[in-house]
Amino acid sequence: MGDDKNTVKILFFGDMVGRPGRSAVRDFMVNPKAFNYKTEPVENPPVDTHFIIANVENASHGFGLTEKNYNELSEYGIDAMTSGNHIWDKKEIFNYINNVEKLLRPINYPNCKFGIGGKIFEKNGVKIGVISVLGRVFMNLVDSQWEVVQEEIKRMKEITPIVVVDFHAEATAEKICFGRFCAELGVSAFFGTHTHVQTADEIILNNMGYISDAGFCGTVDGVIGMEYQTSLNRFLTSIPERYEVADGNIVQINAVEVEIDTDTGYAVAIKRIFCSRNNKEEEESQ
Repeated sequence: MGDDKNTVKILFFGDMVGRPGRSAVRDFMVNPKAFNYKTEPVENPPVDTHFIIANVENASHGFGLTEKNYNELSEYGIDAMTSGNHIWDKKEIFNYINNVEKLLRPINYPNCKFGIGGKIFEKNGVKIGVISVLGRVFMNLVDSQWEVVQEEIKRMKEITPIVVVDFHAEATAEKICFGRFCAELGVSAFFGTHTHVQTADEIILNNMGYISDAGFCGTVDGVIGMEYQTSLNRFLTSIPERYEVADGNIVQINAVEVEIDTDTGYAVAIKRIFCSRNNKEEEESQ
């Protein structure tokens, strides 16, 4: 699955926001060369060459995930879907989350009977453990992630050396500390999510690929994927107002690729991906 037969490449998409985010990921999966890059370009389509994970908690109109959009994203070639604090926003989630194979809710929701927070996937003969986790600093209170994730990593490591964590959290310090904790436990890749702004601190830390935040996929115009005027009104008045997904011609992809040794589970390379495209210009050129 990687350039070397003993490695696998994990491609992780940052928080996908609404239809613009879904469409951007769809187009990127087919033709990454159609995008303009701030980082090193991606030459080949990711489909069939990577194990692909996406954070999807904002994928349906910015909040939650409908079953229709789950199926849509599955058809794009996404192998696993992680989430966060908005996973329950679309109430239909309770009707289907126990019946789907790719979607994870955060593992540290207390006494949760819906969905699972960690799973071992298999692709092309390689087993990959994926864990979705919520932070607790400046977030809705959930169970402590430290003990429950430690136990889940231990369980997975008995089956596969490759374990990936999506830590959906607000505070950078909590991400860094929890990332180091996971590295000591033998995690292969750690992706921070939630703040929607890609950080430039990608590093291999104790054989684990790490980034504080993978960023987001969606419309560049707006405020972290949401419409500007609504965001402004909320800041100016402190009065709750329904957020709307931002609309605009320019969409961006924020993603991270980690290459992992399949024998040891060690990360051997990490690459940050930041690119965009103008959909209007693309349509006019056709």
